Amino acid sequence: MMKKIDFIGGNTRHCLLAMALPMVAAMFLNMMYNLVDSLWIGNLLGETAYAALTNSTPIILILTSVAMGATNGVSILLSQAIGSKNEKRTESLIGTSFCVAVVFSIGVTVILEILLPTILNVLNTPAETYDMAYSYLSIYVLGYLAIYLYCYFAAVLRSFGNSMFQAIAMLTTTILNAILDPIFIHFIGFNGAAIATVLSEGICLVFMLFYIKKKKLFAFKLSSFDKADIWLLIQKAVPSVVQQSIPAISTTFLTALVSTYSITAIAAYGVTGKLEIILFYPAMALNMVLTTIIGQCAGGNRYDRARDYLKCGLKYGCGLLVILSVLVVGFSRQLSGLFVRSDEVAEIVGTYFLIVGIGYILNTVTNCYLGSLNGLGKPSKSMFLMIFYYIIVRMPLAYLLSHLNLGLNGIWAAVLVSHVVASIAAALTGNVYLKKGWKGTKEGNRISSEM
Repeated sequence: MMKKIDFIGGNTRHCLLAMALPMVAAMFLNMMYNLVDSLWIGNLLGETAYAALTNSTPIILILTSVAMGATNGVSILLSQAIGSKNEKRTESLIGTSFCVAVVFSIGVTVILEILLPTILNVLNTPAETYDMAYSYLSIYVLGYLAIYLYCYFAAVLRSFGNSMFQAIAMLTTTILNAILDPIFIHFIGFNGAAIATVLSEGICLVFMLFYIKKKKLFAFKLSSFDKADIWLLIQKAVPSVVQQSIPAISTTFLTALVSTYSITAIAAYGVTGKLEIILFYPAMALNMVLTTIIGQCAGGNRYDRARDYLKCGLKYGCGLLVILSVLVVGFSRQLSGLFVRSDEVAEIVGTYFLIVGIGYILNTVTNCYLGSLNGLGKPSKSMFLMIFYYIIVRMPLAYLLSHLNLGLNGIWAAVLVSHVVASIAAALTGNVYLKKGWKGTKEGNRISSEM
């Protein structure tokens, strides 16, 4: 059995870093994995092919977000069961959630293969890139079962305090994709990148299953399936899916908006999306880590510990993002050339990061509080916050400003405003629920001592 981290009794900083560092490493490796396709396609096939990949990216982001959100919902329940030391409940959740994961991911694959043409038309996909985007996505979607199950097993391991293996698995997948991409692109062309991605994901899943079986990290019994748990999983998974998917939906909307300008603008927005991964993934890692840690603290009624972990996460997360933001904003034009060699693209990318720059630090604040709310068992609160500042604030404001003679810069300004609004709203909401939990625990302890 693996060595478990004592989140409730251990040193706050040491426990957080022991969980967060491998998770951040896994996220950066995932970043490299995602960048591989972009680098090879942009350099080997040119601007039009890169624009086709950009048109495909929103759908890929949504699919990934659904997988991460649904499995994070599993992690919420599982972490709380582990924190309360309920082994029977833990086994039941694992058995039930696995069956649901398989059925759901296969269903999504079938539906998307049927609806792809309609989706690409809704996204204003240009005629020049339509066929390439369609063929790429039709291949990518076939590998969704492997992608979803990878996210599922990573979430289960994370719930037990094991984030190290996710980093190891991502390292393996990234190396495979980096090797296979140029080979498949050379012999097959644009679609070769999608085939390489699906193949590397499948190999990664097999590697993960072999590791879990050999190490016997947790009990996995289909006999533990309990249909009563399905509704509970849905209750936690749906808000988490919506929460993870809304940024991708926003990106889809903005991509459609940018697509009305030019192929160069589409390519530039695709580059900004790839570079933003460097700035978004540490925040996403903290979100998932705090979901697990605070979930265990809430399961053990230690809300004082939950507040300590949140403060620690904010401190280290914001410090890291200050450094990364300065580097990416300062060298954005040069970094743009790694993907597409175009002065026009580099100019748009540089302007984007000058406008949005500080928003990535604020996004880290937002994700820390959203992870705390998830861990407290309040994913619906996180969901409504995401709807507010992405759907209600960012998307309408981007549309409005882009049509008020501000053009692309109006869209970029809307992105910054939404980051500001997000951090304020998340901090206010998160602090309210942490205070409620802490006061409830104090009151419960007082009553118990008087009896």
